[in-house]
Amino acid sequence: MVRVISDTLMAADEREVTLLGMLDLLQHLQTGFGVTDVALQWIISFLTELTQQIAYNSKLSSIQAVLFGVPQGSVLGPLLYVLYTAELFHIVTRHRLRLHMYADDC
Repeated sequence: MVRVISDTLMAADEREVTLLGMLDLLQHLQTGFGVTDVALQWIISFLTELTQQIAYNSKLSSIQAVLFGVPQGSVLGPLLYVLYTAELFHIVTRHRLRLHMYADDC
């Protein structure tokens, strides 16, 4: 992430354009990989209506909705990330751009 911020600031100093692309995973699974019907509904149910709670110093926070991301430590996390970003490499190569990729748990 530090590299992304650094390159963005350097590009701004040189009056270059920086583009941040955000993709819709579920739409990409449908159109790019043909995931439909029961499989798509299963992934939607896996990624929606998630909550989180933090335990610190023997106390629990209130339960909060998780609006984005894949459950931390999930088996599907790495696979969904690869599917989500697969097309970016082709786009970047075709337009001779530089690509930085960053992922965390949210």
